[in-house]
Parts: sequence; structure tokens; C-alpha cells
Amino acid sequence: MTTTVHLLRHGEVFNPDRILYGRLPGFVLSDLGVAQAKLAAEYLARHDVGYLVSSPLERALLTAAPLADSFGLGVGTDERLIEAANELEGRQVAGGKGLFTDVGNWKYFVNPFRPSWGEPYAQIAARVLAAARAARDGALAAGAGAGKHAVCVSHQLPIVIARRAVEGRRLFHDPRHRQCGLASVTSFTFDGDDVVAVDYAEPAATLPPGRGAGA
Repeated sequence: MTTTVHLLRHGEVFNPDRILYGRLPGFVLSDLGVAQAKLAAEYLARHDVGYLVSSPLERALLTAAPLADSFGLGVGTDERLIEAANELEGRQVAGGKGLFTDVGNWKYFVNPFRPSWGEPYAQIAARVLAAARAARDGALAAGAGAGKHAVCVSHQLPIVIARRAVEGRRLFHDPRHRQCGLASVTSFTFDGDDVVAVDYAEPAATLPPGRGAGA
């Protein structure tokens, strides 16, 4: 029996001051982010979703809300879906350049392969995949063995790293080439414990850009 777990990235965040917010509280969706979340919910409504879980951060929970309404589901939280830890969170940046020009930050860039500025990539992959398998089990239980779909609402880097892990690619990568747009859906099809297919969709791609940082 196969079961699909959809990893939904949250919508755009209202962040006019361009803060690298990471796990900081208080960062919620912009108006565009709310619209993106609604389109993602409409896209996922074509599937038989029986289980919904989210990162505990506000932007993820707000992205999960339209799905919860659509399917009549409660939203569980799973700490394993949270944003990656980052030593640089809380800093004001302009497209990331400010992080590199500040000499005080250079100590964090000694090993980009790990990376040295935050949570190790291997650790991120392990926790997100564990959360995805737990969601798979929750969907199977909700569907009484019928193979219902599950949705996990998370963040860009955790989703990208989990995908690279199941596709057998190196975890270190160029962030400019990530395929994980705002409110995008990265879908893992499980056959038992193995991921046998990966699909990707951007339900909100037709919306205009907004003001948030979107990270």
C-alpha cells in the first residue's frame, strides 16, 4: 500500500524590516501569504487528506488553517517540522548580503558543508523524514488502511533537505537553486518505509509577488 505525505511550505511572511527570523515568534503571514495558503488548500483538496500536522511556528499554523477548515481536521504540531536552527536569526539583512559583510559573522561561515552557522543538514533530514513517516502512519490510521494522504506544514530549508536526502543527493547545496516556492507542495509517496516517488507543485505561482521576505 502506498501513502502520500505532502510537505507544504508556509506562505509569505510579513517582514518589511527584512529580519532573518528563523524560529523567532511573532512573524505571521502577509496578506499575500494568506492568499497563498488558501490556494494551497484548494490544490490539496483534490486529495483525500486524513491527517494534518504543522511546525509550531505561527506562519506554519496560519498556513495550515485553510486546510483544517477544508477537511474538518484538527491541526497537530510536530517540533520535528520546525525551521532549521540558525545562529544568525534576528539580524537585519538585505538579500543576505549584510550577513557576509559583518566581520563578526565570519566565524559562522567556516564550514558551509555542515553548516557551521546552524543545525547540521543531516540532523534536519533525519527529523523531517521521521515526522513525515509519523504523518504517514497517522494518515493510514485515519483512513482505516485506505491510504489517505497526509499534510505536513513546514519551512523551505527543512523541506529541501528532506527531499535531497530521499533523492540521494548531497545535502550541501546552493540556496539560489532551491525548488521550494512559497506555499509549494513537495509530495513524498511512501511504499512501506521507502519513498518511491517525489512530486512538486506550486499552487500559488500565479499570484503576484508581495512585500514579505518569504523565508
